[in-house]
Amino acid sequence: MSAWLPTAPCTPQLCAPRTDSLRRGTVAASARLLAGVVTVIAGILLVPPVALLGAGRRDRLTRGWTRTVIRAFGLRIRTDGASHPAMSDTPVPGTPLPDTPGGVLVVANHISWLDIPLVATLFPGRVLAKSDIRRWPVLGAVAAYGGTLFVERDRLRALPDTVRDVRDALRAGSRVIVFPEGSTWCGRDQGRFTAAVFQAALDAGAPVRPVRIGYRPLGPAAFVGDDPLAVSLWRIVLARGLTAEIEVLPLIPAARHADRRSLARAAQTAVASDSANRPASSVHQFVNFIPAPASSVRTRS
Repeated sequence: MSAWLPTAPCTPQLCAPRTDSLRRGTVAASARLLAGVVTVIAGILLVPPVALLGAGRRDRLTRGWTRTVIRAFGLRIRTDGASHPAMSDTPVPGTPLPDTPGGVLVVANHISWLDIPLVATLFPGRVLAKSDIRRWPVLGAVAAYGGTLFVERDRLRALPDTVRDVRDALRAGSRVIVFPEGSTWCGRDQGRFTAAVFQAALDAGAPVRPVRIGYRPLGPAAFVGDDPLAVSLWRIVLARGLTAEIEVLPLIPAARHADRRSLARAAQTAVASDSANRPASSVHQFVNFIPAPASSVRTRS
């Protein structure tokens, strides 16, 4: 493990406590889990033929599939700052279009594995993911075929190649989705946006689209620390009344910023949750003595 990798103080024990009062029954939760897994598998099987379609049809199908995945696992979706009523159970009318033609770097805070399909309900695109995924059986090949970009997080020397790949994708008109915190945080606080990937937007002359993600209630969706995926899946399908929230924020023109650090700060400031989304006593005010191995050190994107 490299010392320079981003870390977070979040752990499943602190950030995803059990809430019996908001739990589904075992049978209902099992049905949700089965529905979600079947929907995911169906989408994976359809990746090769869908990749052959035109961009417009491909995006519509991706939006529909990711929306179905999230709802199959029992979540409602609420969007803000977008004008697509079909993408939300509780849409906000009269708000601006969520995207513009051409390459766009979409950046968001990172709470859960659910963030990836949630962002894709509005912004289907090429996700920047850790290189470990490429070596996963079946899923790795499908991800690569679907246009996923990979970053070798343990090799700092490989970072310029990643920035170049993202730049080339943006220049080609692709939408690239990145979680610049480099690690999942539970949502009560968030990490600093790493600046490297914003160099790609500057080099390509592409705007940055900040997106704010949240979940209510907060705990069940958090996928942090050493939380196994199976445990996270079961916690999510057990939770009743879980809502995924995505807020589309105004575009940030890259040309208005002198360097990548300035652009990264602007995007982080835009995405930062307001104080109303944080409890008065955040768990991160008393985790200073949590040993480093228990902290979140993996990127889920």
